[in-house]
Amino acid sequence: MKIFVAGSLNMDLTIRAPYVPQKGETVKGEGFLVTPGGKGANQAVACAKLGAETLMVGCIGNEFGEELVASLQNCGADVGFVERKNEVSSGIAMIIVADGDNRIIIDRGANAKVDRALIDSALREAEAGDLLIVQLEIETDTVCYALARAKERGMVTLLNPAPAESLPAEVFADCDYFLPNQSEAKFYTGVYPENEESAKRCAAILREKGVKKTVITMGERGSVCIGDKGFISVPAVKVKAVDTTAAGDTFIGAFATKLSEGADEEEAMRFANAAAAVTVTRRGAQTAIPSRIEADQMYKG
Repeated sequence: MKIFVAGSLNMDLTIRAPYVPQKGETVKGEGFLVTPGGKGANQAVACAKLGAETLMVGCIGNEFGEELVASLQNCGADVGFVERKNEVSSGIAMIIVADGDNRIIIDRGANAKVDRALIDSALREAEAGDLLIVQLEIETDTVCYALARAKERGMVTLLNPAPAESLPAEVFADCDYFLPNQSEAKFYTGVYPENEESAKRCAAILREKGVKKTVITMGERGSVCIGDKGFISVPAVKVKAVDTTAAGDTFIGAFATKLSEGADEEEAMRFANAAAAVTVTRRGAQTAIPSRIEADQMYKG
């Protein structure tokens, strides 16, 4: 099975700080990094590094475009559906890392140029049973269109609703898997999932909207899946976090990779938790995502 990832490509400009500055405050930072990122590209890199046949669908602009494409290629992803838009910059993410957590500001740039025509061109290569992963760092209309077209082709669809924003009611029925973190789950349901009961309430609300299966990442609590097999909870792998950038993207790429190999949700979640655990022990986005050997080592303990 192939995995199509339609989404953003960003260059991440990251700096460490002792704490997040307040309004009008200047804080001395250190360890400035310029690394390829973007939720779409991160998830594609995760899939490719972990062994899946991966096709990235997105747009780059003038600044950093070649570097963003090279990073995907070096990880083994197919970039035949990454288009250059010369009139804009590539997407940019400004990231502050403090106390092992992060704060991010994004300029979408060329990511806003991903359109229906590009989606159609890419999905002509898809077959029934292939997977589509999308996020919300490209235009919402394009995301909704991609999910609808993917379902028409018999694909398995995964929506990572990040960053959270309002979605048309009809899009939820096109989601085989809806994969929010805790804050995103609360945005769409009004319920903050912090235990089994509240996670089930979130999933019930999403099911009423049309979502088939909900997978919630819950940080140190691990991850949960609620669907036709009931409630599945998988604990997090305990490690010392250095930088959480791309942890969620690694989880989603690893989860999709295992699904593409025929694994069930519980096995896919256990593998995804292990892969994400490796990521948080390193700085950066795509540079922190593990290889299959590294993820398997963490998974097998």
